[in-house]
Amino acid sequence: MFIISPVRSGSTLLRAMLNAHPDLHAPHELHVRRLRVEFDTSLAEKAMEALGHNKADLEHLLWDRVLHRELVRSGKRFIVEKTPANAFAYERLSTCWPDARFVFLLRHPASIASSWHEASPGKRTPDEAAADALRYMKAVQRARKALPGLTVRYEELTADPEGIGRGICEFLEVPWAPELLSYGTPDVVTKGLGDWKDKIRSGTVQRGRDLPRPEQIPDVLKDMCRTWEYLT
Repeated sequence: MFIISPVRSGSTLLRAMLNAHPDLHAPHELHVRRLRVEFDTSLAEKAMEALGHNKADLEHLLWDRVLHRELVRSGKRFIVEKTPANAFAYERLSTCWPDARFVFLLRHPASIASSWHEASPGKRTPDEAAADALRYMKAVQRARKALPGLTVRYEELTADPEGIGRGICEFLEVPWAPELLSYGTPDVVTKGLGDWKDKIRSGTVQRGRDLPRPEQIPDVLKDMCRTWEYLT
């Protein structure tokens, strides 16, 4: 299963909840799409071509092996991957794993932008954060249009974690597990591999921040707010 989401949309919370399920292994962000295969010689390339493999095929084999090995090590039945940049590679992910299930996690675009700025205020201005986060939102929206899956909203997840959790379990065809509601401290809480803030360290679902008022929404995000039905 893949969580397809923008940055700062609650994907670490959702993966921590799902990882508490006895059947689901949801490790930190794995960034498998960044693993590459290179041919050191032309002979190596010709040998692979003779077997019917190109670089993309071999990368898919590598990605699958990494996830499979991690799943076997966990002792669970299914693996969950939540790297936000996966939204930019949804076509390759669905090609590599045609039976994968996709959960699309949305959040109010202005809240995403604010959180993205607050995560590294010295790295990007509020305007830059909004523009950069919008790239992820557009990629997620393209994936939503192209792939079947379940859409979940961060605001609903934090307001009704049991109800939304049950819906996700039903979508994944696994039994409901109350452990999702008290997931404990995630095993990896590191910047670059997921959220590292105190809220996620609490071990229980915390209610999200209040939604931005319409006048607080940057103009660049208003179309996406309408597309995701946060603004009429």
